[in-house]
Amino acid sequence: MNHTTWDYPLFEALNFEGGAMLDWLMSAISGTVMWIPLYLLILYMVWRRWSWRGVVALLVAVGLALGLADLLAGIFKHSGPLKNLLPDFPARLRPMFSEGLSDVNIPSTNHGRYGTVSAHAATIVSLSIVSAYAIHRRWFSWLITVVAIVICYSRIYLACHFPQDILLGAALGIITATLGILVFRAIAGKDKRW
Repeated sequence: MNHTTWDYPLFEALNFEGGAMLDWLMSAISGTVMWIPLYLLILYMVWRRWSWRGVVALLVAVGLALGLADLLAGIFKHSGPLKNLLPDFPARLRPMFSEGLSDVNIPSTNHGRYGTVSAHAATIVSLSIVSAYAIHRRWFSWLITVVAIVICYSRIYLACHFPQDILLGAALGIITATLGILVFRAIAGKDKRW
């Protein structure tokens, strides 16, 4: 698939100059500090439903799923193992370093040169799926889905990733989340209802 047929125009539509305040907000969203209350909420809700065994199971499952997602995303970014399947895939430059784009908003260039696949997308999607499985509450599933979408969008706003990078990262996150759920189920044991 040629990314220029849809990827560049979609990126240019989603990336815009939002001013210093929005630049700061998107950088914060893309970071980890502002999400600490959410992570604590996840741990509390898992503890309420599953007790301490569930918390341990979640930490192991999420650690494994996110670690694997991050590791694989890094391999894809730097070595391009899918180059035979997707000619544009290997070592694809981040939008902030790509030529042929017009009026790119680049709040920060403190990033590596390559961006496919998005490790942020892979890890947040993986975390979202495993935690939604463990908590099993509709309102939380909606909340964590919105959080994942906002974090993924922040990467486009910051010119760190093209939409294709985000989609590939999300797909990777789904795969690693499946493994995380299997690990969670193996450790947590029988479901405890509230």
